This record gives sequence, C-alpha cells and structure tokens, in this order.
Amino acid sequence: MSPHLDFAFEIRADLAPSLHIGHGDGETVEFTPITGGTVAGPLLTGTVLPGGGDWSSTRGEVCQLDARYLLRAEDGSVIDIVNRGYYRLGPDCPDQYEDGLRTAEQGVYYRTAPVFRTDAPAHRRLAETVFVGLARPENEERTVVIRVYALR
Repeated sequence: MSPHLDFAFEIRADLAPSLHIGHGDGETVEFTPITGGTVAGPLLTGTVLPGGGDWSSTRGEVCQLDARYLLRAEDGSVIDIVNRGYYRLGPDCPDQYEDGLRTAEQGVYYRTAPVFRTDAPAHRRLAETVFVGLARPENEERTVVIRVYALR
C-alpha cells in the first residue's frame, strides 16, 4: 500500500523584501518577513498573521527554508506553524496539477513539511497529522502559495 495525500488547505503568505543576514563558508543566510495572508480549504480557513518569517540558508544551488509564523482560524484559534523545506531548480521537477490548478512549477523543486501546534480542540488534528506542502511563488515573488496535504 502506498501513502495517500488528501488536500487540506492552501496557505497564501504575503512577503516583505528579504533581509540579508550574512554569508560565509559557501552559505548565504536571509530573513524574509511574512506580512499576512490567507488560509483556505476543507481542513482550515483563516488568516496568516503578520510577524513571522522565513530564515533561509542557500548553499550552492539549494535553498533550505525554515519558516515560522502564526495562523488564526475563522473561529479565532491561533495555530503555530513551523514550515521547513527546500527550494532548488532541477530538470527532474515536472509541472504538477490538481483539478486543473498548477500546484508546482516545472523545473522547480519547492517542497515543505509543515508542523502545527495548537490546543484548540477544533483544530487538534493539525497537531497530530503529518503534512507535506507543494509551494510556488506568485505576484513577482511577493506571495508564496503552499498547497498543504495530509498524509494518510
């Protein structure tokens, strides 16, 4: 039996310009502030709260992502998300579509593994499930869109 992925929701996080932190030993470190956004889907609907961000480390052609921010569900519950992943260019990465919507761009490996924390009973499943994300930039890279799937 192979694992199955169920669409959970889509995060649309708005970004401020990246801040250069430093570089050394072949690595560049940047911080990209998250200024807001939305969450919509069958498992969660709400907003991305401003104030979080993504600390990225680029070594060669691979960018390692380490984002941390907060979501507010429609019912007012606050949910912490730590979203780690990788961004790299590569010919082995095909376009991916779901119901006619492009979820991943050809030539770009942009994948995440979000982990959630909350004590809100209505959203406890988020803190007890493994998720994966397919990400893509939009709006001239001022928005990142992450299609989040629950691993069954």
